[in-house]
Amino acid sequence: MRAKVVDTSTLSRREVLLFSGFLVLMGAGWGATQPLTKIAVSTGYGYFGLLMWQQVLGAVLMACVCAWRRTGLPYHAAALRAYLVIALIGAVLPNSISYQAAVHLPAGIMSLLLSIIPMFAFVIALALGNDRFAWRRLLGLCFGLVGVLIIIVPAVDLGAAVPMGWAAAYLVVALFYAFEGNYVARWGVAGLDPFQLMLGASLIGLVIVLPLMLVSGHAIVPQWPLPVAQSALIAGSVIHVFVYASYVWLVGRAGAVFAVQVSYMVTGFGLFWAWLVLGEAFSHVIWLALAAMFVGMYLVQPRPNAALAETVAMRDT
Repeated sequence: MRAKVVDTSTLSRREVLLFSGFLVLMGAGWGATQPLTKIAVSTGYGYFGLLMWQQVLGAVLMACVCAWRRTGLPYHAAALRAYLVIALIGAVLPNSISYQAAVHLPAGIMSLLLSIIPMFAFVIALALGNDRFAWRRLLGLCFGLVGVLIIIVPAVDLGAAVPMGWAAAYLVVALFYAFEGNYVARWGVAGLDPFQLMLGASLIGLVIVLPLMLVSGHAIVPQWPLPVAQSALIAGSVIHVFVYASYVWLVGRAGAVFAVQVSYMVTGFGLFWAWLVLGEAFSHVIWLALAAMFVGMYLVQPRPNAALAETVAMRDT
């Protein structure tokens, strides 16, 4: 399943301004999910409990969207396989790590580390035959590696505690998201639209996570009025679903190459929200890492005439 390539030179000035506004809003929304995750784990909630409620909220919201659009949920073998794979590599596995890492890592550092996704995605695309080698993009990988090393090398003072082990573990989260987009590009999603796919994946994820939550004792009982941590979990889940839907809409209107530039916004807003909401402050070295990451993303992203996957793996950033 490939996305159509849209020639952005044919867009009117009004359309460019509109779509650019969507990029900013999407980046602000996705960037906010990192500090919200940090708040959600702040009171000691178990990660399987958090993940279970995230799946419930995603399923409810996507069910409402599918009902409004009058689209059913296919249950044939190919659809079930797509639900299972996306549930595992797009939610259950990466988010299980993410919720644990959020206890130890600053939200701003998590946002910065996720900017490595396009670079991981390029390496995986080469391995799967989804893309072709280019020296420009190899240089982008090198810049991305420099940015990561600045963050995880113990001798570098970032002005905040950054456990190297958890930073390395969080890179596995980025690896899962990078593989997700390449899986869709290589094997498709059985003709499902993004809302059907997310609904099915949320339901399968719920089936997987519910017994794990019960066995681990991570159950979270909703309270009223909602505690801050539960409110943060709900807000993060709702923001993700609607921003992801906006992303899919933007890919169809402006093309995937234009839409993938949201990566810059997510990283920048992630650092901004971490400072505004959590009061996180970093040394000047963090801006050197940010600059290296941005250069890496710019060099790695495909040219406008490249064939891109219909969905880019930024589902929980």
